[in-house]
Amino acid sequence: MRTHRRDATVDLKAAIRAIPDHPKPGIIFRDLTTLMGNPEAFRATCQALADAHQDRGVTHVAGIEARGFIFGAAVADRMQTAFVPVRKAGKLPHKTITKSYALEYGEDTLEIHEDALPEGARVLLIDDLLATGGTAAASVELIRAAGGEVAGAGFVVELVGLPGRSRLEGLGVETLALTSFEED
Repeated sequence: MRTHRRDATVDLKAAIRAIPDHPKPGIIFRDLTTLMGNPEAFRATCQALADAHQDRGVTHVAGIEARGFIFGAAVADRMQTAFVPVRKAGKLPHKTITKSYALEYGEDTLEIHEDALPEGARVLLIDDLLATGGTAAASVELIRAAGGEVAGAGFVVELVGLPGRSRLEGLGVETLALTSFEED
């Protein structure tokens, strides 16, 4: 697994708050608002995500709702590309392509505007955290259905020991901070 850190003086993992037993006992929630509230760490994170994919011919960055919007838009700006939101159902105002997918306890649905990507667009998928990979895999399917090619995927944090990376096999997944599911 490759990790990238543009500025070695910024410890991205230390900038992320761990909240035990949220949203339920036994879960350690990774709160990236502390990273976003630290200008140096946020800047370094967004630049590292952009740098990791600079040589992939990216034409569009797609960010997954909601924190993927924050990081994705900043990465798109640094890469001088278009930004495309991947949203929860019912949030986009125009005609959409829809993908439902299984969650641990239920189902969710994501959408993308059907005209969001020109045929052959090379899309970098960005989100804050890679865990089980269900949301990211559904987003990949949406990008492809809209006519785009997935040029890579970038995440701020990856929870190792969960199947997220294996669900995105062959997509050039890059993460900046690795942590275990149980690690504090």
